[in-house]
Amino acid sequence: MQTFANYAYERPDLPKVKEDFYQKLEQFQNAASMEQAITAIDTINAIRNHLSTMYNLVFIRASIDTRDAFYHEERDFFDAHLPEIQELSTAFYKELLKSPYEAQLRDKYGSQLFDLAECEIKAFSKEIIPLLQTENKLTSAYSKLIASADIEFRGESYTLAQLGPFAEDPDRQTRKEALEARQSFFADNKEKLDRLYDDLVKTRQQIAEKLGFKNFVDVGYLRMQRVDYNAEMVQRYRKQVEEVIVPIATKLYEKQAKRIGVDSLKFYDEAFVFASGNAAPKGNPDWIIKNGKQMYDELSEETSAFFQFMLDRELLDLEAKKGKESGGYCTYIEDYQSPFIFSNFNGTSGDIDVLTHEAGHAFQAYSSRHFSVPEYYFPTSESAEIHSMSMEFFTYPWMENFFQEDVDKYKYAHLSDAIQFLPYGVAVDEFQHLVYKNPDWTSEERNQAWRNLEKKYLPHRDYNGIESLESGAFWQKQGHIYEDPFYYIDYTLAQICAFQFLKKSQENREKAWQDYLDLCKLGGSKPFLELVQSAGLASPFEEGTVEAAVDFIEDWLDQVDDQAL
Repeated sequence: MQTFANYAYERPDLPKVKEDFYQKLEQFQNAASMEQAITAIDTINAIRNHLSTMYNLVFIRASIDTRDAFYHEERDFFDAHLPEIQELSTAFYKELLKSPYEAQLRDKYGSQLFDLAECEIKAFSKEIIPLLQTENKLTSAYSKLIASADIEFRGESYTLAQLGPFAEDPDRQTRKEALEARQSFFADNKEKLDRLYDDLVKTRQQIAEKLGFKNFVDVGYLRMQRVDYNAEMVQRYRKQVEEVIVPIATKLYEKQAKRIGVDSLKFYDEAFVFASGNAAPKGNPDWIIKNGKQMYDELSEETSAFFQFMLDRELLDLEAKKGKESGGYCTYIEDYQSPFIFSNFNGTSGDIDVLTHEAGHAFQAYSSRHFSVPEYYFPTSESAEIHSMSMEFFTYPWMENFFQEDVDKYKYAHLSDAIQFLPYGVAVDEFQHLVYKNPDWTSEERNQAWRNLEKKYLPHRDYNGIESLESGAFWQKQGHIYEDPFYYIDYTLAQICAFQFLKKSQENREKAWQDYLDLCKLGGSKPFLELVQSAGLASPFEEGTVEAAVDFIEDWLDQVDDQAL
């Protein structure tokens, strides 16, 4: 059995790959029967899967150690050539949509493949390849800059992830100084961060114009493959969050201030949830994994097989370390049918959230590996986040294994945070709509727009005079804004769906789990709203869904004597 360390990487010989690809594409064009067309599609997909496998191996290994010279160079290679690889997929999509066997192929593969193909064709042309190469270089530069953080704090040096636990320190002065140290990195790099984003916005505006769009908003939606909802529906959804969630979140922050004994909740207090200290896992990373294995063994036969698969092949890189990129993600290595989980454990409850959230993504990809088309390994991102956020709730019965006597603290904080995240998530989304509708804004105008949105969605927030935050620069720490435009709303849409799964699991756990399992097996074979419907969930866009989804959570939180925790 091969482990991840032995998954073989070799830089693709792109001229040869292209020659081979277009030969296979010609075979598809000239197919004399449906069977020949399917055979050609299979060979085309094998080429695409191999290219994606090589890219993912580079992406993972470069993010595990940004100082690795070999994979740094290989990442630069893919940054330069990904648009050419995208051109191959687009060429296939064009032929797919005009195939004489289109109706039969739709029956075999489903219409979602064809809808995704249309999105790809509209969002790409050969003329924008140089701009896409520039965009890739800029997003990689942001990742490397954030990963380079080496912050001095009380005589020691820390990455951004390693500094995280100080935000939960019981000593208020420690929390304040840790935040100031963190912000010193962003303040010191303000000019670089401003320039990177300004260049990204202008590059994306040029891409939009060359594709025939007024601005990048429509291109962003095409890239996110949103085939069954639009910006107007998202705007109405954001309004639901503003009207329903913001008052609940504000009330939760007021209760928190009372609970931790401060007259006025400052930003550096927000991560400190209980005066007696936040819930944290009671063991080291190896202990967490051991308990995680027991949890997934007991959750279901399917999750047991999945987690053993991940452990056997060493498909998890979990601990924070120098030179490692920040954040967490799950990706899929196609040729090895292997999900991969990347994170930065730092001794907080977030370590367990990673073990459930990213494992939710990985379990879905593992459950969808039977599909013959790569488009279906993962669904579109708002659907993919349903799997991850719902897994956080399905694993609630095992949280005592990790938090022991603090399990009630964990659940209260986890549910509160899920509510409080929603206003921030829609603020990030609205910010991006504003920025891309106003691509000529200065950095000061962008910061002012963010500050206005904070007052709208996060009215409780008090930066206590920290200049870089008072100026509206908080958004610069959110990598999605630089790297994945318009992604962030997906977390909030999925959270509303995950709340519904939590409620269903309380009413009939066996039925709820089966619905979840069936949803995972559907992969990306349907668009968002159809997947939601197939799982027996209400669409977040429907008026009243947000309120109905959070009523259950609010009632649960109100019944807890949080002051006693």
